[in-house]
Amino acid sequence: MLHLRSSGLFLLLSLQWAAGSQANPCLSEQRCDFVCDCSDCSDEQDCGYRGKVFECDFEDAGMCGWSSQSLDAEYSWERRQSGDLLPDSGPSSDFTIGTATGWFMGVSAVKTAFPSRTLLVSPEMKQSSPTCRLRLRYFLWDSGNTGLGSTPLWASIYYPDSKEAVAWRPEATSVRGWREATIFLGRIPTSFRIHLYSQRSEGRRDDVAIDQMEFLDCALPLPLLGKECPAGMMECDREGCVEERQVCDGSDDCGDRTDENKCDEYWRCDFEEDLCGWDLRSLSKLKWVRTSQENITMMDPLQGPGRDHSTNSASGHFLYVTVPVGGLENDWAAFQSPILEPTNSSYPCKMVMYTHQFGPRSGGLTVLVADRNIYPVWERAGALGDVWVKAEVEIVTNSTFQIVIMAAIRDFAYGGIAIDSIVLSPECRLSSANYSFANFPKPPGHDCTEPDKMCDFHPDCSPADDEAKCGDFSYAEGSSGWTDTSIGSQGWVLYENFTTEEKYLYVTKAPGQQLTEAQTRTPLLGPSGPACTLSFDFALTGNPSHIGELSVRVIDSMLGLQPKLWEFSGKTGTEEEAWKQVNITIGARKDRFQLALEAQAVKLCPCSKIKVKNVHFISCHADYFPSSPTALSCNFENGLCGWYQDNSDNFDWTVLDGMDHTIGIGRSLAVDMWSSSLRGAFGRLLSYPQLAGSSDYCLSFFYKLYGPNIGTLNVKLLGNNGYESILWTRSGAHGNTWHEAHCPVPHQLTNFQLMFEAVRSGFDGRVAIDDVTFLASPCTVPRMCSFEGQKCGFTSSGQVHWLHRNGHSATTTGPKTDHTLESEQGFYMMVNTDATLFPSGSTTVLTSPVRQGTTKTECVHFWYHMGGVNPGYLTVYVKPEKRARVKIFFDSLNQGDVWRHGNGNISSALVDWQLEFEVVGAGGKGTHVAVDDIFFSSHPCENRDSKCSLETGLCSWSNTQNVKMDKLDWELTSQEAERHYSTPAGDHTLGTEKGHFLFFPSSNRTAANQNAQLLSPHLPPTKGTCLKFWAYKPYSSDSQLKVWSLSGGRLQQLLVVGELGGPWKRFDVNITSTEEYQIVFEGIKGTSGVVALDDIEYTVGVDCANKVTDAVTTSSKRDNTGGIAASVIVVLLLIGTMVALLFYYLRTRQAVNALLPSSPPADGFSNEGYEPDLTDHVKVPAVQNHPMAAGFNNPNVSVSADVEVA
Repeated sequence: MLHLRSSGLFLLLSLQWAAGSQANPCLSEQRCDFVCDCSDCSDEQDCGYRGKVFECDFEDAGMCGWSSQSLDAEYSWERRQSGDLLPDSGPSSDFTIGTATGWFMGVSAVKTAFPSRTLLVSPEMKQSSPTCRLRLRYFLWDSGNTGLGSTPLWASIYYPDSKEAVAWRPEATSVRGWREATIFLGRIPTSFRIHLYSQRSEGRRDDVAIDQMEFLDCALPLPLLGKECPAGMMECDREGCVEERQVCDGSDDCGDRTDENKCDEYWRCDFEEDLCGWDLRSLSKLKWVRTSQENITMMDPLQGPGRDHSTNSASGHFLYVTVPVGGLENDWAAFQSPILEPTNSSYPCKMVMYTHQFGPRSGGLTVLVADRNIYPVWERAGALGDVWVKAEVEIVTNSTFQIVIMAAIRDFAYGGIAIDSIVLSPECRLSSANYSFANFPKPPGHDCTEPDKMCDFHPDCSPADDEAKCGDFSYAEGSSGWTDTSIGSQGWVLYENFTTEEKYLYVTKAPGQQLTEAQTRTPLLGPSGPACTLSFDFALTGNPSHIGELSVRVIDSMLGLQPKLWEFSGKTGTEEEAWKQVNITIGARKDRFQLALEAQAVKLCPCSKIKVKNVHFISCHADYFPSSPTALSCNFENGLCGWYQDNSDNFDWTVLDGMDHTIGIGRSLAVDMWSSSLRGAFGRLLSYPQLAGSSDYCLSFFYKLYGPNIGTLNVKLLGNNGYESILWTRSGAHGNTWHEAHCPVPHQLTNFQLMFEAVRSGFDGRVAIDDVTFLASPCTVPRMCSFEGQKCGFTSSGQVHWLHRNGHSATTTGPKTDHTLESEQGFYMMVNTDATLFPSGSTTVLTSPVRQGTTKTECVHFWYHMGGVNPGYLTVYVKPEKRARVKIFFDSLNQGDVWRHGNGNISSALVDWQLEFEVVGAGGKGTHVAVDDIFFSSHPCENRDSKCSLETGLCSWSNTQNVKMDKLDWELTSQEAERHYSTPAGDHTLGTEKGHFLFFPSSNRTAANQNAQLLSPHLPPTKGTCLKFWAYKPYSSDSQLKVWSLSGGRLQQLLVVGELGGPWKRFDVNITSTEEYQIVFEGIKGTSGVVALDDIEYTVGVDCANKVTDAVTTSSKRDNTGGIAASVIVVLLLIGTMVALLFYYLRTRQAVNALLPSSPPADGFSNEGYEPDLTDHVKVPAVQNHPMAAGFNNPNVSVSADVEVA
């Protein structure tokens, strides 16, 4: 009984399941067919795309079902992120998100004796339509200069019978940027997979990459439930509808061949069996052949069309012509139909064919009619890509005739022209007439100049025949220079009214089957100059509220398809003459290029039109540079003056309103690294060419480098030969304030250009420049020298010269990295003090240019590196003009492999002076002394017991550029200056929006848990030093703040700051250390919010209970004995010359007293970016106006010891 009940229950469940499966299409066999059968489209998940949107951006770890199948162990596809820093290979970010957090598919590094191949495989898909295409972004860059090879990337279709057909082969050009491409899959009646191959023998990681896939128009026609097919359409057996023009056109548009089954009256030829009567004999030595991809090759992806049209496979046959193995003797080949009967306009002969014009060998196709004469009736120029394109030709003639199809072939490396699936309508009737020779047309005249000078915006012939058919309507035949390259159902046509002489291009129906934009192109143009402008009138008119879209783009001969330069969407008016005019900057293009007009109408009918007329190229010649009243000097209020955008880079500089250096509310030029639309690694601004000259130049400007993840700003010199050299560079956070820069430009023997280059190493910050000045005279002495690219006027004298070098040039002696960039690429000045080269007692001096004296006490900051036992004696002097020098710094110890900070006060009392770095040999072996980042601050050096309010900079604190320690930076700002980040309403020092503080933001532009470390100077061992600071961390912030001591490369945690929630809070931390150490403030990034610091103080040798813990020692590094003697001499001279003026005498006495430091000497280092002369830009209220300012104390809030504070 139990068994019977169980059987009945099982039968009931089975019936319910069967009924459910019939009612629920989600359980059908229609998975991965580009149609959402389930309401949530779950049947289309992980099909190489995600359902509904049919896209894959690789952000999900499942990769939409794609899998890597390495064919060689050394080479593979991998899901990757670009990393936290600007990589030296591969893309700087993914394409979809545009930051280091985004994912893409990239290849591994490879170096093998023979080409290695890797494969990325899609899941199984099925039943794609003839219009199916895959749009993707790809990356090809030869970062290692090892060569990309001929086929670094291609795609094929993989069928169930294990056969493949190549479907896409991008040109193997190296570009450091994402590019867009379309893979035309076409009609595939079976299941299939997509294979993405990469093949290289040597290459770096991620130099071949893929991202952002979109499957477009891949579904077969869907049934119109409960409805009949509209007028003008035919119903398929599977209940979908197709247009009548798609019937008997050689393509399975229904998906069940309904539209191709009743075509017996048509003369059809797919070349699978034979030539169907087409005659391949020709007067040319270059011949068409009937072949298949299998016959051509299955080993070299670049040869042949990859597949035929009729079967979409490598085994299918077609007609093909390319450069023969023996070389090209004739550049044309033709074949012809049998003789056909005359036709008339009521019953024209209609021919449909599919053409494949791929690679630089494809010169174009022409259909001619040979009756009494031979004349063209249709043509399609150039290469159209890896796609079979439908063509329709109508022939009306009152004589018997033949159809002649002729191809033009160019002598290049790869490519060719194929034809398949020719269909002639019933009106194309065979004739029994005898063949008679037709009259040949006159051959075209030879070009009046060489090809590269055709359409270069400069007449080289008389009367300007070389510019007459280039697309400029100023010429009588200029409009004919535009060639329709549409492959879809919409195309461009030229309208000409010979009575009114009106001409315009307009969009109309076209025979192509792809659902792509109508496109028309110029011939190859250029190169062009920076002022090049495209001007035209356009009209999108009609009754509908939205007519369509119109756009312009550049197709660069080297860089390929470029992003759209301009686009318009909607309508210009209802009336047909509602024209608008537009001027589009084409700019400087160093390689030949084409301009393309692209358009797509929502509906093509008499009720709506898209038209373009009066096309003109303005000021486009490559050697034309418009005059600028201010030349390269520019405040960017009215344009770029003598500067222009580099169109071969990744992104442009943009004019920014409301943030300039000049007036505060004007314009500057900026690159916002936090922009979500920014892609790529660098943006360049180029100067107009400058003439060679014998004098030195000076480029001065103001700049901002602001944000926790900003990148680098370079100034470069470009020679005539394309060689680039760095003149000036800054990187990392420099605060939310303008800094002045002076960049010396050496005299040049040839013409040259200058460049501002923003290099993106991160995704959260802003680079800006303003008030650029270029003078034909040497720079005044810069306040800062990093030795990147130049010596800043420093000269060497003595028995051994100082060397200008970097870590790459250092062998056994010298720092491996500089201080500025903390990398092997960065430069510094160094002297080799090994006894074999520099005996004990030898002397060498590095001398600065002459600096102008001032009444203020200044501080010189520098970084020095002393390596080896007995490296020598480093002494820094101030040398007043015609007077004895004054010692301000001294050291002689091996400091280990570390850059240390030195400084000294300079009081010149209006006497011009120079700085001297003197090294005396001590007989060491393998020793050296180096200096870097010399910076003159307008403020006196800070005390050893450092108090830093951050109102004039970072004092002795600095961000590290060592990528092994952190990836982000602490940034300096004020609430008044802040426009982008969420910050405290005021600082702690002043309690106002004008006060400055350090902050560390969190955002989705960088990965969570990245850190920023703020370092103190090197501090001596201590039994008790007190660190005091104020912190701000609202409840909305999930960032972390930790305090560490760093000694010998080891971190010891001192404090973790928890949620503060409210206003600024003070922390006191006792520090003990048996070794020299640094204090480290570490911010750890979350997803939102901010953490901030202000009023940082440390008391060396005094703990938080104000108890003296360490014996007081006198530093040997700051020496002012000579300063006192020099000051006495200066005083006597001043008294002697001004004895009659008591007022001036008293002022002079005060200047002398300024030479005597009033505080103990200090060790510490400064970030030069925060130490400009800010007196013109920042007004700081008197300290006594706020009770919190005195000693950074608040008696009501004091927390001490190394415990977490909440």
